[in-house]
Amino acid sequence: MKPSEPTPQSNPAARRGLVTRFLDGVERVGNRLPDPAVLFLLLMVAVWVVSALMANMDFSEIDPRSGEPVVINNLLAGGNLTQFMATMVSTFVNFAPLGVVLVAMLGLGVAEHTGFINAALRAILAVTPKMLLTPALIGVGILSHVAVDAGYVLVIPLGAVIFYAAGRHPLAGIAAAFAGVSGGFSATFFVPSSLDPLLAALTQESARLIDPAIVISPLNNYVFTTASTFLVIAVGWFLTDRVIEPRLRNTPVDGDNADMPTLEPLSPREKRGLIGAVVAMAIAVVLFALTLLPADTPWAAPADTLAPGTIPLLAFTAPLMQSIVALIFLFFLIPGVVYGYLSGSVKNHRDVIAGMSKAMSGMGYYIVMAFFAAQFIYAFGQSNLGVLLAIKGANALQAMGLHMSLTVVGIVLLSGFVNLLVGSASAKWALIGAIMVPMLMQLGVSPDLTQAAYRVGDSSTNIITPLLPYFPLIVVFCQKYVKSSGVGTLLALMLPFAVTLLVVWTAFLVGFWALGIPLGVGSSYGYPAA
Repeated sequence: MKPSEPTPQSNPAARRGLVTRFLDGVERVGNRLPDPAVLFLLLMVAVWVVSALMANMDFSEIDPRSGEPVVINNLLAGGNLTQFMATMVSTFVNFAPLGVVLVAMLGLGVAEHTGFINAALRAILAVTPKMLLTPALIGVGILSHVAVDAGYVLVIPLGAVIFYAAGRHPLAGIAAAFAGVSGGFSATFFVPSSLDPLLAALTQESARLIDPAIVISPLNNYVFTTASTFLVIAVGWFLTDRVIEPRLRNTPVDGDNADMPTLEPLSPREKRGLIGAVVAMAIAVVLFALTLLPADTPWAAPADTLAPGTIPLLAFTAPLMQSIVALIFLFFLIPGVVYGYLSGSVKNHRDVIAGMSKAMSGMGYYIVMAFFAAQFIYAFGQSNLGVLLAIKGANALQAMGLHMSLTVVGIVLLSGFVNLLVGSASAKWALIGAIMVPMLMQLGVSPDLTQAAYRVGDSSTNIITPLLPYFPLIVVFCQKYVKSSGVGTLLALMLPFAVTLLVVWTAFLVGFWALGIPLGVGSSYGYPAA
C-alpha cells in the first residue's frame, strides 16, 4: 500500500510550515499599512470622525470615574479642536516615553560610543553558554519591571546586540527581550514592582463599593506573579528558539550594524578599560546603596502617604522610582567615560559629547513617530471611546452569566481586548475594575482573583498593540538591523508569544485556583474570605 501523504496534523514540520506562512502573511499585511507615523495620524482622524458621529447618542453605561452615563466628546467641535491645537506642544513634550527614551539614550550613547558595551558583551558572551542566552535575556527583561519602564530602552536593544554578537538573529533577541519586558509585565522576579501597590490601591477602591472596610494588600498577587516568572521564561524560551528564530533564518540583516560587537578576545587595553569601568560602576553602586539604608532616606516616599504593607522605597511615588531613568543615564555614563579614557577610545570631553550627539541623531525617526502617537493617544482618551468599549465589554460579560471559572477566563480575554485600545495598565484597571470587582464580589469571587485575571490578560497582549507607547520605539530597534521592518514585522514576531501566553497563563491561573495555592500575601479566592 502506498503510504499516505503526511498531513499538517500528523507532521510537526508541516505544522511549523503553516505557522510560518501565517506569520509571513501577518507581516506582509502589516507592513503594507502606512508608515507608523502616518498610521497614528490616520487613526487620530478616524477617532475625530467617529466621536463626531457618536456624540449625540445616549448611552446607559455608567462611567465609574464620574458616576454619570458615558458621554462621547465630539472632537470636531470648535472648542475641542482649539483645545487640541492649544495643547499640541504640551501633549508631545509630556508624552511619557519621549523623555524616558531620550535621557536614557544619552548615557547609553556614551557607553556604546566609547566601546564599553561592546567590550562588556564580549566578556559576558565568553563565559555564558549559548543555549542559556534566551532564558537569561527574558529573565532580565522581567526583572527590569522593578525599574518601571527601563526595560524598553535598555533591555530590548541590548537583547538584539547580545543575540547578534552570539551569531544569532538580532530580531529574535528583540522578540525575546520584548516578551520578557512587556509580555511578562505582570510577572515579578521575587522583587515587587511599582505596579503592585498601584493596582492594589485601585482594586481596594473598587471593592469598597461593596465592602467599605475591606483592605487589599499591595502583595495580594505576589506568589502568583513570582511563579509566573518561570512560566513566561519557559514559554518565551521555547517560542524564541523553536518558532521565531527558525522563521528568521532567511531574513537578511541589512541594517547599520557596523558597530556591533564581535567575539574576538579583548585586547590588553580593552581589558584594562573594562576592569576600570566595572570598578567605577561598583563604587558608584555601593555609594548609592549607602544612601538607601537610613530609615529616613530621601529616596523613599513618606510612609504616612502609603497604603499598609507598601514598601516606601518601591512605592510608585518614591523619588527612587521616579529617578530610575536618571540612574540609568548615570549607570552607563560613568563606566562609559572611565572605559573610554583607560582604553584610549576617548581623548577628551568632546569625544564624550560626540557619543551623546551620535545617539540623538539616531532617534530622529522615533521622535517623529512619538509626536503623532502622542496626539492620537490624547485624542482617543479625550473622546471617551475607549471607556465606552471597556464598559460595554464588562457589562456583556456580566450578562452572559457564565460559571465562575469561565467568568475569570472572560475577564482575561476582556482585559486583553481592552489592552489593544487603552495603553495604561492602571487606566484600564480603573475602568474595568470598578465594574468587575464589585460584580464578582457579589458572586463570591475575591478582588484578589479578579485582579490576577486582569493582569494576565493585560500582559499577554501588551506586545501586539501598536497603542503601547513604546511600540514605535521597538519598530525603530528592528529597523536598525532589518531596514524593511515595520509594524507588521513586529506583530508577526510577537503574535506567537501573545497567543501562547494568553492561553497558557490563563490555564496557569485556573490551576492555581483549583489547587488552592495562595495568590499572594493576605489574598483569597472567595469573598468573603474563608
